[in-house]
Amino acid sequence: MVPALTAVVLTRNEAQHLPDCLTSLAWAADVLVFDSFSTDKTVALAEAAGARVQQRAFDDYAGQRQAALEACQSEWVLFVDADERVTPALAAEIELARAGPEPAWWIPRHNYIFGRLTLHAGWYPDYQLRLLRRALARYDPARPVHELALLDSDLAPGRLQAPLIHLNYETIAEFVTKQRYYARHDASRLLAEGHRARPHNFILQPWRQFVWRWITLGGWRAGWHGLRLSALMAYFEWQKYAQLRRLQAEAWPLPAP
Repeated sequence: MVPALTAVVLTRNEAQHLPDCLTSLAWAADVLVFDSFSTDKTVALAEAAGARVQQRAFDDYAGQRQAALEACQSEWVLFVDADERVTPALAAEIELARAGPEPAWWIPRHNYIFGRLTLHAGWYPDYQLRLLRRALARYDPARPVHELALLDSDLAPGRLQAPLIHLNYETIAEFVTKQRYYARHDASRLLAEGHRARPHNFILQPWRQFVWRWITLGGWRAGWHGLRLSALMAYFEWQKYAQLRRLQAEAWPLPAP
């Protein structure tokens, strides 16, 4: 019998987070752990929890989600990351949402950053398009990071109210590592689009990022926590243009004297 919904968890070495994630998905009739050949206990933990496991070498996030989507047969697919948790309220809302005509549903997230629920500076509502009617959804291969689900439907997606719990960055070191990755990716995209790093970018772009996070998005409401996050995001805006300048030098080296 084909399940009505499959909950999919993408993993690679997620032994720390996976058990609690799967516990929060106990209400789902079908759970697929789509693994990128983990070297820790991820697969064993998934099998012990009764989840199906399928493995595929990782190429990029869009490719992995598309492959996982194609591995499902259910009408609906819910994507949940290993560091996310589905609350009973969200599970109940998902059950009701599947009866509607919508092709997909946006789900808000409660991001916990450095152990603190972060509702300002751009981290809430942080809507994610995660509940998809499988036959109408596909992932844009042009968006390998911050992947985008495309919908073959004239109807707009709906919006759920209950949030996913996202145990986001636990330490500053983890935050720095991930943001450096995003900075490199964004710099490569800018280069491909023909952009070049100009001197004013190193001042104006970080400043705009800080003002946007701290003032426009209300980071000031979170006090020191919001100030630190706004400053960190401004710094990584600077990092993006530093990476772009480096890529420019590699693409267009100075002529020999």
